[in-house]
Amino acid sequence: MRVVVADDAVLLREGLVRLLGENGFEVVAAVGDGPSFVDAVLANRPDVSIVDVRMPPSHTDEGLRAAVEARRLVSGTPILVLSQYVEVSYADDLLADRRGGVGYLLKDRVAEIGEFVDAVRRVAAGGTALDPEVVAQLMIRRRRDPLATLTPRELQVLQSMATGMSNAAIARTLVVTDGAVEKHVKNIFTKLGLPPDDDQHRRVMAVLTYLSR
Repeated sequence: MRVVVADDAVLLREGLVRLLGENGFEVVAAVGDGPSFVDAVLANRPDVSIVDVRMPPSHTDEGLRAAVEARRLVSGTPILVLSQYVEVSYADDLLADRRGGVGYLLKDRVAEIGEFVDAVRRVAAGGTALDPEVVAQLMIRRRRDPLATLTPRELQVLQSMATGMSNAAIARTLVVTDGAVEKHVKNIFTKLGLPPDDDQHRRVMAVLTYLSR
């Protein structure tokens, strides 16, 4: 099973490479930043990737953003995220396509090698491996934030709506078709719980929801 590893901490990265090798995995690339991770996934098309959330340059959420980008560029590529923290926004994005092949584990919960290896294999097979704290945080976010279920593109469309843009103007700005924007707008209305009515009224309500965050 071919694996890409991404972690800026050299000791941890090399430790993962050794651990995986001892358990029958082939590490095809080991990198230390988000862009290199995306490049490695594109170049190697691994069976599964393991990525840390916080990497250079800002050490905030570069790894998780890179994971989302890798899933976008290589559709459904299995990814297991390791972190000391729960980054809810991008964790939601990573899980948004509902295709499986995703894991998010907190480092201090990975106490046993056998459990970790099982999680890697499960994600590679298209399953999920989610830390209970990640699940809890995602559920809290969904209960509190009506925008949490929107995709990054839908948020872009809603943000453009908030500036007063028409669908045609949004399409030109985002370089997509009018039909694509219409689909995003309908999805926004559905996810925000705005039932069919006068479209302009729903548009105003959606914008008010966005501005009230």
